Amino acid sequence: MKMTTISVLLAVIIIGGAIIIAGNRNDANGTGTQIVNNVSVVGGRQIIEISAKGGYMPKVTAAKANMPTIIKVDTRGTFDCSSALSIPSLGYRKNLPSSGETLIDVPPQKSGSTIRGICAMGMYSFQINFE
Repeated sequence: MKMTTISVLLAVIIIGGAIIIAGNRNDANGTGTQIVNNVSVVGGRQIIEISAKGGYMPKVTAAKANMPTIIKVDTRGTFDCSSALSIPSLGYRKNLPSSGETLIDVPPQKSGSTIRGICAMGMYSFQINFE
């Protein structure tokens, strides 16, 4: 009995360690944020795709400055607080649909500016840095 308990505990520690190490390898820039290509340019406007479910992904986006922009927020069965999105600098506050796409128009932003989105409870956020 004692040997079985020790074996199970050892297995849990090994598997947990492997999961932590694998998660850290996805951290391409050492900040806890994965680098994701979520920006495209269509018809002279850049489209920034953000996923909202259990938080926002990606958490940080680099975008082009001085260009009309659309933030496309994708929800898929989102029932947590990330469905209540606020972007203070744009005066935007809305409850997103539980599933679907929401398009948010953003006027051209100056180089060096940042737009931050936050959930209703302040638990989850994302930022877009314009360069």
